[in-house]
Amino acid sequence: MHIYSVKTFWAAVFLVIGLSSLSSITAAADAPENFQVIDGVAIYLGVIPPQIVQGHPSEHPEASMHGGLPAKGHRDHVVVALFDNATGKRIEDAQVTGGVMEIGQGSKKKKFDPMPIADSVTYGNYFNIPDNEVYHINLQIIRPGVQGVLEAQFTHRHFGK
Repeated sequence: MHIYSVKTFWAAVFLVIGLSSLSSITAAADAPENFQVIDGVAIYLGVIPPQIVQGHPSEHPEASMHGGLPAKGHRDHVVVALFDNATGKRIEDAQVTGGVMEIGQGSKKKKFDPMPIADSVTYGNYFNIPDNEVYHINLQIIRPGVQGVLEAQFTHRHFGK
């Protein structure tokens, strides 16, 4: 079990590093379920299990993000990275809200906080994703100087606990 936790930890670390260090975007014909381009915005989605966040030392930035890791429930860390699809430039001034819901159920919307990591900004918050089920992750993105709200929906098969 310890080996699984270490592997999971490093997989999540590489996901966060990858999300924070992407410099150019190219839309692929067979894009993964965690990537979409909507209205010229490339959206990358990641879900990090609570075991990874719990393993951070208290001085790690993620230990205090979003008010700190909740004691119970709402412990999966959902993160979003945004890019201008034409230029590859990271979008760091958006307002992102969203919710996670089991298919056929409702969800509570939360603000995704800006998270400065490795000289770039991603957005995130904690959500309760309790079962190894299929979920919809809905996002609403508002960009300064751009009319309207960009809406995206991802389908996420949760990895369970």
